[in-house]
Order: sequence, then C-alpha cells, then structure tokens
Amino acid sequence: MEGLALTHALDASFWSGKRVLLTGHTGFKGAWLTLWLDRLGAKVTGISLPPATAPSLYDEADLDALCESHICDIRDAAALGDLIRAARPQIVFHLAAQALVRAGYREPRETFDTNVMGTVNVLDALRGLDSVRVAMMVTSDKVYRNDDAERRFREDDALGGRDPYSASKAASEMAIAAYRDAFLSAQGLVVASARAGNVIGGGDWAADRLLPDAVRAWQAGEVLQVRRPQAVRPWQHVLEPLQGYLILARALWEGSAPAEAYNFGPDGGSAVRDVVELARHAFGRGGVCYGAGTDGPYESHWLALDAAKAHAMLGVAPILPLAQAVEWTMAWYRAHAQGADARRLCDRDISAFEKLAARRAAVSPACPAGRDSPMMHAI
Repeated sequence: MEGLALTHALDASFWSGKRVLLTGHTGFKGAWLTLWLDRLGAKVTGISLPPATAPSLYDEADLDALCESHICDIRDAAALGDLIRAARPQIVFHLAAQALVRAGYREPRETFDTNVMGTVNVLDALRGLDSVRVAMMVTSDKVYRNDDAERRFREDDALGGRDPYSASKAASEMAIAAYRDAFLSAQGLVVASARAGNVIGGGDWAADRLLPDAVRAWQAGEVLQVRRPQAVRPWQHVLEPLQGYLILARALWEGSAPAEAYNFGPDGGSAVRDVVELARHAFGRGGVCYGAGTDGPYESHWLALDAAKAHAMLGVAPILPLAQAVEWTMAWYRAHAQGADARRLCDRDISAFEKLAARRAAVSPACPAGRDSPMMHAI
C-alpha cells in the first residue's frame, strides 16, 4: 500500500502547474523538497533567509534556477504577507524554522520568535486568501512532553519541551491548531501539521548534526567527537518525511485525510553510536571519540515516534532501512567531494527512492489493517 500511496502522490498530473509556496526553501529539507516539486512540474515560490551554511545544498545544486526565490525573514509579518499574497499559492509547505536544539539554548528569544511568531505570521497571511486550499505546517518530533520513559509518542500525547527549541515547536503546534479552528477551516483551507524524526541525507552542512559533523571531521582527517553515544533518535533519510508531506498534501487536497497532526518516522529509534558506526563503515575510515553523555545542556535521552496513523490513513511507511539510508548519505558526500554535481546526486537518490517505492507497490498492493485506502481510488 505504501508504495501505491507514494506513486499516487508523485503523479505529475496532480502537481504539474500547481502553485506551491515553500518557506525555508534554502534549508536542507527545503532544498530537497524544492528539487522534488520541480521534478513534478510544480511552480514553486520560495520564501526564506539566505542559506545558513557555506556550502549549502541550495547553492551547490543551483536551486535558484528552479523556483521564484524571495529572501525574507518570516518574523517580518508585513513583508511576508505581501509575498504570500502576491504568490497566490494553492498549496503551502511551511518549513522555515530555527531547527537546532543547541542553537535554541544559545539564542532562545530568536528561536521562539522564529518558530512561534514566524509560524503565526505565515498562518495570518493565509487568512482571507482565496487561492490556497492546503497548508502543511512542519514542526518536529520534539514537540512532545518527553519524560525519557522509552515509549513511542503518538499524535495525541501531551505537548511540551524542556529546552527552547522543543518548547517553541510545541507552542507552534498550538498556534497551528488555534488558527485552523478559529479562522482557516471556515474559509475552506485545510491545515495539518507534520512531526518528523531526525533526518539524514547528502547536502546537509549544518553544525551540531551528527553525520555532517562526521563528514567534516573525517574528510579533514580529524576525530569525530560524539557527546551522547547512547541517545536514541528516530533516524530516517530526508526523502522519507518529504514523501510523507507530499502524500499528506494530496490527501488533504482530495479530502481523503483529516486536517490533524501526523508523525512521520521509522518504527522505533536507534542509538547515536549505532548510526556513527554505520557511517564509519560506509565512509571507509574515520576516528571517533565517544563521550560519557554528560557534556552540554539537557537533551532527551530517548525519542521515538509512533507513526501508525500515517501508515493506516496515508499508507506511508519507511522505504529505506537505516543502514541503507546511511549508505546513501555517505555515498552522496563521497561523490560530491570527488566533484560530482549536487543536483544530479539528488536526482539520482530521488529516482532510486521512487523505484524502490514502485517495486514495493508491485509486491505489496494490499491496504494496511484491512481498511480501504484513501489513496487507492485514483491510482
């Protein structure tokens, strides 16, 4: 079923010519989504700050040529509103955010301003805009009140956060629900939120992220310093949640899924140490120094998502096992370091991902849990 859902969502006849607004298009996930939407024929308008890293996937893949790009801080409500109204989008993907836990400790006010009020500014700009039918608001797997009890969080679990990043994302979920219920549903705008696990993939050069830190260290012949080797997270290749966003957006458009929150992630989580060892094997070399898990400010020890809702209602399930996701990621960085074109590397991975989904559809056409699939009718 999941392969069928992906095949359906990626039908170019649906996306071709659709006016899609993407905030955060210069970021890591946003750049991958920009490329995928362009492949599908969508007309993408991007709103974001300039790329936060040098190099960046957005620049390396020359994605400026694939979208109408606007540099704008989403905290500037007036400028943002003007751009959104001028774009007249039909579908909105809101990804722009301050996305790092440790940066949230360094800059808590900016984190709350961006993640809460930036989201409010996007939602408020959509009020009264008759062109838009679907808004996909991307938050985080860290929105849940985490007591490190080693259980998988479901969408109806309590929201919360013990650090500024997590708390800001939980607060943005409350703002999303309030705008949906108070204003946007009445105008026919379907709003959902997506909570995705930790993503990996080629083209991420952000600081304080595990595999980018590993690549930087090992390419320089240095030892990777790992603070919390036993921490468990729901790791997945970046294409996994992006396929979930695309599937959900189409389901919302067609009225086959409710406007609610959805988790996107693997079944369970994996320890940081395990991911590092997979990466070291795939990279072919690399020294590692594992810490005692006590350095730095508080971060949750254990985080995993229950994505049964996305599977049952959308047919979304992981395509790549963790080892394969890590191998794809390290292969991307190895090839790029040897001079390969970044956009071609991304196209290669997207094509391979789509083929795996089609192969799964061919051998596993049944719907999950015996229920009728909301995606089957148009395939």
